[in-house]
Amino acid sequence: MSLKSQRRLAAQILKVGENRVWINPNRAEDVEIAITRQEIKKLIHEGAIKRIPVSGVSRARARIIHEKKKKGLRRGSGRRTGSSGARVTKKEAWMFRIRALRRRLRELETRRIITRANYRQLYDMAESGAFKSIAELERHIKSQGLWRKR
Repeated sequence: MSLKSQRRLAAQILKVGENRVWINPNRAEDVEIAITRQEIKKLIHEGAIKRIPVSGVSRARARIIHEKKKKGLRRGSGRRTGSSGARVTKKEAWMFRIRALRRRLRELETRRIITRANYRQLYDMAESGAFKSIAELERHIKSQGLWRKR
């Protein structure tokens, strides 16, 4: 029992490829008898022949990978291409660092942990590149005894 011609006609009527035509196996005898376009249309209307929907590419794997990347995984040395200077330019690294330092200095000054004069002095030191990190800034403040006296 070959349904080749019926499948071809159904594909033309449904405006899809032959692989996207589904023929109900329980109604295969009825489909085999149908030889005209009109009979095929009738079977389509009855649901014996249907159009198979287009199957897209699943994003399930992409979602899993995205969640892992949000957690900081999949970022090891084996994944990296380009030097550290290419991944984050010197300027960007400086911007991140100086903004963090300035934010911390503002916080220390508004909470009255350091004086206005010390704030200004430390701000200028940060500008000149004296501190690599907030931790280093705070070590300097502690070692120099710049905390505000209560």
